[in-house]
Amino acid sequence: MVTVVGIDTHKNTHTLVAVDGLGRKLQELTVEARPSGHEKVLAWLSSQDAVKVAVEDCRHLSRALEVDLLLAGHQVVRVHTRLMAGMRRGARERGKSDPIDAEAVARVALREDELPTAVLAGPERDLKLLADHRRSMVARRSALQSKLRWFLHEIDPAIEVPSRALRRYCVLDSVQEQLAGRDGVVVEIAEDMISEIIGLTRRINELEARLGRLVRTEYPHLLAVDGLGVLGAATIVGETAGAARFHSKDAFARFNGTAPIPVWSGNHERFRLNRGGNRTINTALHMAAVTQQRLGYEGADYVAKQLARGKTHTEAMRLLRRRISDRVFAALRADEKAKESPIDLRHRPGPEPVLEVAA
Repeated sequence: MVTVVGIDTHKNTHTLVAVDGLGRKLQELTVEARPSGHEKVLAWLSSQDAVKVAVEDCRHLSRALEVDLLLAGHQVVRVHTRLMAGMRRGARERGKSDPIDAEAVARVALREDELPTAVLAGPERDLKLLADHRRSMVARRSALQSKLRWFLHEIDPAIEVPSRALRRYCVLDSVQEQLAGRDGVVVEIAEDMISEIIGLTRRINELEARLGRLVRTEYPHLLAVDGLGVLGAATIVGETAGAARFHSKDAFARFNGTAPIPVWSGNHERFRLNRGGNRTINTALHMAAVTQQRLGYEGADYVAKQLARGKTHTEAMRLLRRRISDRVFAALRADEKAKESPIDLRHRPGPEPVLEVAA
């Protein structure tokens, strides 16, 4: 009988609870969240028979432990916090503690099939880190640009800056020249802000170029999806963290929020808009849909057909977003298979493989 070990991770400690195939608690262990504690975990697991390890999905806390478990040859599945909390509320023992949470994690892994499997980080983690870092720098630059405009108006209302132009080096140099020779604290702060905006713009452009190189090398099929640029593709890859962990395109659509939620009872089927899911991927898919319609790609014809059938523009865009989600999932799977294949499809002579996606 397989022994399932649930792990509740925290910043300073990790708590492990082992249950048998019927969900009965067998043993419990608490270790420090340090390399020495990880060694104790591995020694403890080696004393168990046919172990399956389940970790609460808090990767900022469990990543180091997951790496040590994977390198030791253990199969690790991730349990979403929502599933763990539901199992804990349905247990006979009331309250909340680290052992109770770890036991709930183990029982969820015992009950649920097709839980996400932990793997060692690949290029998708690099893409996520770089994309998130670029996004935070863009937000910082936007805040500086907004405040700089007010300072420039206070210094001299005659200084005109075109809309969305404070990211261009020539405009920033022109503003610096107009501020030269002026005195005052506001001028001094404005000059510092211009220098910081220039530095941020240079770094943002460097990150975008680096993301472009990574995406073109590792995910050419994804980049070929109409309306999806380098930044959108990098965002989707980083947030998806491997398409192989989804058993179908429908599961991927539920993950990114493009699959509607059923809300009906009886014979009349009804669905409502899914406002959950990964909103970052959902935003990238929406931007791809808008780009397809604006540039007259296939999505424009699809939206026109839906409008002719009586759909509103909003409903048609939602359907297009789901259609793009299916195409993105197929492209991700194709790119991942190409990396697993001994012969890289990106360098094979002849035509590129065709992705068949259901409409």
